[in-house]
Amino acid sequence: MSTFNFVCPNCKKINKLPLKQSYSKANCGNCGASLLDGKVIDASDSDFNYIISNSTAPVIVDFWAPWCGPCRMMAPNFEAASQELAPKAQFVKVNTENYPQVSAQFGIRGIPTIIVFKNGQEVHRVSGALPKEQIKAIAEQFI
Repeated sequence: MSTFNFVCPNCKKINKLPLKQSYSKANCGNCGASLLDGKVIDASDSDFNYIISNSTAPVIVDFWAPWCGPCRMMAPNFEAASQELAPKAQFVKVNTENYPQVSAQFGIRGIPTIIVFKNGQEVHRVSGALPKEQIKAIAEQFI
């Protein structure tokens, strides 16, 4: 059976999960937290690099800032997409005000910007506030 790596949103430990259509239960082997709750990781510079290099599930990253109206509008949609797709995709937020190095590394010019990473590589990018269904559709292309 195929497996994939998923980083626990709670303790950041890597979990190897079987690849399945649906999951009734999936808990972190380290802290015991559910991997099905769809918790979005608020990533620092080091968290960000660790997650994209260790997760083999697609990593959907929202580059945002607290002062950005469209970012705040999209936040509930991003959270809802994460809850519906966990653990098939990993959802991460990067505050561009707190972590400008990551934003510069990926040439973020406007926010919100969503970048999808697969096996550590950028595979898709879109800017602007999106509805939940569009965020899910983007993520599902890479699951």
